[in-house]
Amino acid sequence: MRRCVHAYLGRVGYDEATDLQNGCARALKTGLGEERLLLLEHDPVITLGRNARREDVLFAEETLRAQGVAVAVTDRGGQVTYHGPGQLVGYPILDLAPDRRDVARYLRDLEEALIRTLGRFDVTASRVAGLTGVWAGGGKIGSIGVHLSRWVTTHGFALNVSTDLSRFHLIVPCGMKTRDVTSMQRLVGRAVPLRDVAAALVPEFAAVFGREMIELNAAAPPRRTAAQEVA
Repeated sequence: MRRCVHAYLGRVGYDEATDLQNGCARALKTGLGEERLLLLEHDPVITLGRNARREDVLFAEETLRAQGVAVAVTDRGGQVTYHGPGQLVGYPILDLAPDRRDVARYLRDLEEALIRTLGRFDVTASRVAGLTGVWAGGGKIGSIGVHLSRWVTTHGFALNVSTDLSRFHLIVPCGMKTRDVTSMQRLVGRAVPLRDVAAALVPEFAAVFGREMIELNAAAPPRRTAAQEVA
């Protein structure tokens, strides 16, 4: 069974996380690094994927910055989404070449890991035919957007745990004007610690992807040092 090193990094800026996962991906491609699963949350940021339409960001960047929301153009698939505190973001850096040379299967497997994780908290989640992501209680609770280079993955998924859902009113989420977004907190009626969700996700990710998950002990050093250690 292949190893995958996982780490919960807490709050990480979007640009820093992008640099971190790109460094991990370069190391994996050259045989100098292992597969990784980076789990974290971001400061408020709207990200645009390769298929994004600028009009789906409903306010000017100056207005967004005044509200403490950054805007980032990315190389992931998908359209426009929001990341922020209370949202569990996962960046798997995996080599799909040996066992998963199928992007659609990879997306479905990410969905499956999220669905199983939500089930641990008594949230019944499902897919919607023809769409990428995870839905529960009539709203989208998990978003997925990935990038592959030489079958090595970057970017990944975002799961709304206790996210401020009003921030999604700043955008047309994933280009869907008529679909609501939701969160675990809304569905279960209580706050769910982000770290608890991260801990629940790791074994489900392992089961779906057939990996031996090895935890990186990043609790003791400051976050910046921990992030450097992951890379």
